[in-house]
Amino acid sequence: MTAAAARADGSAPELLDALAADRATGALTTRSGIFYLAAGHVVHVESAHSPALGDLLTRSGALAPAGWWEAVERAGARQRVGRQLVDSGRLTAGALELAHLGALFDAAYFALAHDGTALRFRPGVAHWLGAVRPVTVATVLRESYRRRALLDRIWPDAAVDTAPLARTPDADPAVLPPRRGRALALVDGGRTAAQIASALAHRTFHTLVELRRLAADGLVAPAPPAPAPPVHPVPGAGRADWDEPDTALLRRLLDALEAL
Repeated sequence: MTAAAARADGSAPELLDALAADRATGALTTRSGIFYLAAGHVVHVESAHSPALGDLLTRSGALAPAGWWEAVERAGARQRVGRQLVDSGRLTAGALELAHLGALFDAAYFALAHDGTALRFRPGVAHWLGAVRPVTVATVLRESYRRRALLDRIWPDAAVDTAPLARTPDADPAVLPPRRGRALALVDGGRTAAQIASALAHRTFHTLVELRRLAADGLVAPAPPAPAPPVHPVPGAGRADWDEPDTALLRRLLDALEAL
């Protein structure tokens, strides 16, 4: 099957395999992320459920925010931001590769684990970061499946990965191992795992391991949905002369325009 003939509504792993076989270049979108490929290899992955590479580098102190944005401004249009960071001396090649692979595998887990449907492939699309350390599709899929299996052994409810999380009443960060306690301290009923990982400047997968352990111990759970806003009675409802709100607004606007 060629990349052009691959169905955009099929399984993302199947389509990734087909694109790898065709040595395709472009961007494959799923419901939870985007895979960027070059010559059939995965060069970058993004997901809203995982902190971006720039956040990980700047929040960890490995790179000053000004240095990151300078590289984006200078080399983003040429898809060479990674190369610019290394050439400018702001990061070593090894440090960039390590951070990039961590962000890539974290985002790929979310892009595959929570919805296996591919939505669209855009041939020729490249990411502004540029190729840092291309990874085979087989490696990305294998690592994603390994992570899913490990997390499910700890606690089988994947809602912990993406939902806002809340503490249970007896949850106390002070009595936990340091890494787990720091994660629990940031659970506030509104933050998701990705937001907690970003605040800690940790890779998402490591944070997921701690949060699923906390869920298995009964210390955190997905936060209940926010209550719906109260419905107030509409003044004059039921009167024959009451205008619908949109109609009344339009009439006021028309009157104002005529007055002008």
